[in-house]
Amino acid sequence: MIRTLNNVNSIHRTMKAVGIRLLSLVVVALCCASAQASTMIHAGQLVDVANSQVLVEQTIRVEGDRIVAVIPGYVTEAGFEVVDLRDATVMPGFMDMHVHLGQELDPPGSYSEGFYMNSADIALRATVYARRTLEAGFTTVRDLGARDKDALFALRDAINKGVVSGPRIFAAGKSIATTGGHADPTNGLREDLRGDPGPKEGVINGPSDAYKAVRQRYKDGSDVVKLTVTGGVLSLAKSGDNPQFTSEELEAVVAAADDYGFVVAVHAHGAEGMKRAIRAGVHSVEHGTYMDGEAMALMKAHNTWYVPTISAGKWVADLSEQEGKLPAVVRPKAAAVGPQIQSTFAEAWRQGVPIAFGTDAGVSPHGKNGREFRFMVEVGMPVIEALRAATINAATLLRMEDELGQIAPDYYADLVAVRRDPFADITSLESPDFVMKGGAIVVSK
Repeated sequence: MIRTLNNVNSIHRTMKAVGIRLLSLVVVALCCASAQASTMIHAGQLVDVANSQVLVEQTIRVEGDRIVAVIPGYVTEAGFEVVDLRDATVMPGFMDMHVHLGQELDPPGSYSEGFYMNSADIALRATVYARRTLEAGFTTVRDLGARDKDALFALRDAINKGVVSGPRIFAAGKSIATTGGHADPTNGLREDLRGDPGPKEGVINGPSDAYKAVRQRYKDGSDVVKLTVTGGVLSLAKSGDNPQFTSEELEAVVAAADDYGFVVAVHAHGAEGMKRAIRAGVHSVEHGTYMDGEAMALMKAHNTWYVPTISAGKWVADLSEQEGKLPAVVRPKAAAVGPQIQSTFAEAWRQGVPIAFGTDAGVSPHGKNGREFRFMVEVGMPVIEALRAATINAATLLRMEDELGQIAPDYYADLVAVRRDPFADITSLESPDFVMKGGAIVVSK
């Protein structure tokens, strides 16, 4: 009898396992079927960023997560859902090359949150910021430095798996600094809490440390490498622009990054620090506040991308005027650096420096990324060039120009549409009427 009951139980467990397996296969099949939904999008205007032109009355055929065709006229086919955007301008999904999804500047509290927020707290909060960013039309971002790298990597991976909603993330993890530099995580702490952070924590001193730090980023799972080659505005340190890496250290970082296929981005406000970095072969300069003529010429010669982050400059400048919003050591830096970024950008554009779109959201509010378009255009950049900066240029910087940044066959179906003509009203880009990421509709007003 006992043996019989055991056999019955064994059969029951087997049937239950088979049932669960069958159910899981059905779920997977349904998910796959949903992911492979086919759509015909009728676009009144379509921005062809590759050729800097606007096409009229086009149909975008989407299957799964990719664009399979762009067809003149309004076409319908059996089995395809039609999305009517005949009264709208359709563009590639926007790409922000400088965000920090794990945080948002809310001084003075944000300076102390590392002492009471766990990794799970940061990750959960970051899902809200990620959703805001995606709904603002930014389907891909580059996260350039996180206080808690594990939280950001978990967010990136969860988005890739479809667990949570957010933009496609290319993450740097922990930024690399020198002792006392802008991204030294122990700046401003009392002496017994400072310790002596090293390459694992993102603090280097010398070429050998540089190699170890880059290799640690590879081990951690970083997609890109971020350095802070000059002082910064928000760090608890006096200088906002002094050079903080030697040329030898920078050359070692770039050499190690090349071994692992990393794109290298550098935070830089001061001209000397950025010139050392450009000569060493970095791929992008972020902020570039005090960029001089020599630095601009070097960037053009080396094809180094400039990511201006005007939004963050304006945001901290406004905070510096409010009593008690920023620490005493930060406030004068914010007052000086903030207003300068936009004028530096204007000159860089006039000089022909390659420009990719970036906001430093996390310093400025998440979900307001589109304001950067207005700041770029109001000092002379044509609207089509601002759109190129946030699409094809950003994709080139990421080395993803064959899959992202255009409305063309075989590219990801990342789309943004607005009903007010962006060429007449640039502020329309701050609140999209339609957003699609990888073939899935995120916003439809």
